[in-house]
Amino acid sequence: MANPASAQNEDAAPTKRDDIHENRMVLIMFFTWGVVFLDRMAQLYLMPYIAADLRLSDTQVGALSSAMAVCWAISALLFGAISDRVGRKVILVPLTIAFSLFSGLSGLARNFTQLLAIRGVMGVAEGPCWSVTNALVEQASTPSRRGRNVGIVVSAAALIGLGVAPILTTQIAAHIGWRAAFFVAGLPGLLMAYLIVRYVREPHSTVRKASREGAPRASAFQILRYRNIWLCALAASGFMTWLFLQNVFAPLYITRMEHLDPRIAGLLLGAAGFGSFFLGIVGPSLSDRIGRRAMLMAMALLSTALPVCLLIHGLYANLFVLGTVLFLTQGGQAISALAIVLIPAESVPPGTAGAAIGFVTLVGELVGGTAAPVAAGKLADMFGLAWPLWLAAAGSLLVFVAALAMRPTAESA
Repeated sequence: MANPASAQNEDAAPTKRDDIHENRMVLIMFFTWGVVFLDRMAQLYLMPYIAADLRLSDTQVGALSSAMAVCWAISALLFGAISDRVGRKVILVPLTIAFSLFSGLSGLARNFTQLLAIRGVMGVAEGPCWSVTNALVEQASTPSRRGRNVGIVVSAAALIGLGVAPILTTQIAAHIGWRAAFFVAGLPGLLMAYLIVRYVREPHSTVRKASREGAPRASAFQILRYRNIWLCALAASGFMTWLFLQNVFAPLYITRMEHLDPRIAGLLLGAAGFGSFFLGIVGPSLSDRIGRRAMLMAMALLSTALPVCLLIHGLYANLFVLGTVLFLTQGGQAISALAIVLIPAESVPPGTAGAAIGFVTLVGELVGGTAAPVAAGKLADMFGLAWPLWLAAAGSLLVFVAALAMRPTAESA
């Protein structure tokens, strides 16, 4: 029988100690998610080196991204729903260790098939880190700071995965080889696994509260009844099409079509990544005040300009100007926080946030992360590298269309 005093204490208002833990948890999850995205995106920024060494076609380049995406998608939904039942840490810690090890193993691949297999298994380990990490943050945050906290954590993908990663990996590859870059990328995740074990506590979930009070548990399948979940899945498909097509093919476009060094491509995409970090915090934080839907539409329109600017030959005459434009138009992490975490989690019954985030991620990864890179790779082989960037722009416009039809959530009405 539950202890009434314990139950009363568990539901008490947040204390100063709770606020300290919340801030510490956000900081640890920030770096954890940043490392996840560093390991995932390293392959894309190293692709000019990998493709030349392993003699890959553009279709194979797209297939590598797609294989990881489909494994990521399925595991994000499966383990996200499981974490709603068994807890977040028991899922997050071993998978953080696993993806770190497979990141290092990527540097040992000797051909396309080996690299495809390694990155696919790595996707299985990384996918749940997305849904579980964000469900944990959403669940453990004070409601008035939920948008800010999720925005901070999700923006780590921009700072570390889109900002630091292209510069770090291309510089390492230029000096000591692309294989060494994978080894370096895999190390930080082991540290983050230790910090999660040591300092992050399991939040007092609504599922446990409902169980204690005798209320029935919400089924993960209930999320499919909600209109916003399907619209968020559509938005996630557009967002991931935009995200992966420009990050898979922009380095190749810059180096092959504009004839610039891969390190210059890394610096340009790094500038975009730092911009995404800035907007990834500002956008979700403002959505706590003006609404999730309005901010999502604004970020979608802004982000459409990024792949279009990469296609304007004249902008390459002044790389500082181009870098500034990319910095100001990279709203990807704000879109991610809003369309894949906040709106889905706020649109479903308590206790199903992990499943909601996982389902939206599944659809987005299958369409935007799996099908789109393969299709774009074939188009690039047939018609040129500009086609994937035009498709990326169409993806962000799809986010805008989906947001128009969304209903405001309780936290953002």
